Amino acid sequence: MATRPIWKGQIRLSLVAIPVELYSTSKTGARLSFRQIHESSGKPVKYEKVVPGIGTVDPDEILKGFEYQKGSYVLLTDEEIDAVKLETRKTLDLVQFVGGCEIEPIYFDKSYYVVPQDELAEDAFRVVRDALRDTQSVGLGQIALRGREYLTALKPCGPGMMLETLHYEDEIRKSDPFFSGIEKKKAEKDLVSVATELIERKTAPFDAGQFKDHYRQALRQIVDKKLKSRGRKVQPDKKEPPSAQEKGNVIDLMSALKSSLEKSGKKKTTRARKAG
Repeated sequence: MATRPIWKGQIRLSLVAIPVELYSTSKTGARLSFRQIHESSGKPVKYEKVVPGIGTVDPDEILKGFEYQKGSYVLLTDEEIDAVKLETRKTLDLVQFVGGCEIEPIYFDKSYYVVPQDELAEDAFRVVRDALRDTQSVGLGQIALRGREYLTALKPCGPGMMLETLHYEDEIRKSDPFFSGIEKKKAEKDLVSVATELIERKTAPFDAGQFKDHYRQALRQIVDKKLKSRGRKVQPDKKEPPSAQEKGNVIDLMSALKSSLEKSGKKKTTRARKAG
């Protein structure tokens, strides 16, 4: 496999240890990135480590600091940080199992492909994978990556498995302050019925390939035009003017829902006709 693993270790279920490797599921190069360029010279802008009142400092003089109060820091060396030994540094212990749908999406952070390190590990790997699939379960544990410990969820993924890092509870903002101003009354049944019909008509199996990053495509077009025009300024393609609804005009909610149903091009069900 051309891609290098970001972690090598073992998954441990009771007395069974499986050597595995983790690979990132996302491609960092797929997104357009920009450098800051000095306009007159055309050279990239570099950033230096600067201390106010002192100036540029050498990297060897820099330590990590925890700000325990405004302007005051506890300093730690790399050796002190590395001295913190975690049992999970090279071992992921599966300590609990939960239903596959029990973890709320808000907890998920990043995902990684999990593959066995060699053929000897494949038998035990398949046993754990198939047992998770048969029980529709997710295995929970903790693992050390990039200098910190993560809560993780392990689940089947095709012939392999996937590991997803999770946020800890204290990292998640509570929803109450944001939702407290929303009235708890229910929506009108007729409106909900028409909206439900619209949702049902647009329901289909998830296919990520159906969705494209239009912003990235537009940026790519501008970059390509710049290359062809040898640096001269170019204008992005003009888009169609926004509709009345996009301009923010206030329209009747039921009329908007019915119009949406008509645009779907399918015959209304009895429930939708009754709602009308």
